Amino acid sequence: MSEERLRKLLLAGGACLAFLFCFAPFGYMVLTGLSVDPDFLRPGADYRFTLDHVASALFSESIHFPAYLRNSLIVSAVSAAVAVLIAALAAYAFTRLALPGKGVILLFVLAVSLFPPVSLVSYLFKAMATLGWINTWPALILPYVAWTLPLSVWILVSYFSQLPRDLDRAALIDGCSRLQVLLRVTLPVAAPGVFSTLLLAFIFAFNEFLFALMLTTDHAARTIPVGIAMFEGLHGQIPWGEIMAAATVTTIPVVVLTLIFQRRIVQGLTRGAVKE
Repeated sequence: MSEERLRKLLLAGGACLAFLFCFAPFGYMVLTGLSVDPDFLRPGADYRFTLDHVASALFSESIHFPAYLRNSLIVSAVSAAVAVLIAALAAYAFTRLALPGKGVILLFVLAVSLFPPVSLVSYLFKAMATLGWINTWPALILPYVAWTLPLSVWILVSYFSQLPRDLDRAALIDGCSRLQVLLRVTLPVAAPGVFSTLLLAFIFAFNEFLFALMLTTDHAARTIPVGIAMFEGLHGQIPWGEIMAAATVTTIPVVVLTLIFQRRIVQGLTRGAVKE
């Protein structure tokens, strides 16, 4: 066997193993949600498929799944949009303006992102209670913006630093202000990086659990991760079929969105790491 053929076989085998490793948990979740018997792997189990678990998770009045999904989509979308907007302003300042101590500030931003959220929950709860925001969307949006902002800043700084500054100079000569340069020149050119940052910030906020658990009390503001975790309390037991069905319905839109825009995500994340 030639060396080139062996290399291709090893590459294909590694890709298949990586695919199975990533897809196996998702496949098991889908099968459990669609099986009549959630414990379908045990000997003698019922291997038939049904949509009863999906219907129960989506339409049961006691579960409030549509409300959880609505809250997650709204809170995550608003948080990601605000975080990326602030990060774009910060990244433009870091890469285009002569700011003293830019490196130190960026390291501080990185250090903030490494701070454990669990150590802030009690203080955050007191602050939100004082404002009267417990069990409201703003109680989640504010910490989500702060939580996703460091990641957004670092990605956009890396991306903006690779954009040619001649575009900025030309726009400034034409009479544009710095803000107009950002909105009309930099952001359109950096659209792949901005979009990938927006999508990652949305996924981070969509999957967050701790803040949503501590700052919400019912389906008025509770998000999908906490709502699914509360299925056990609603039924008095662990309804694995409904849990897996709800998790599948929740995961599929994010997976489809990522697959559709994967080229833009990869382009946005890699361009800032490569000198052109």
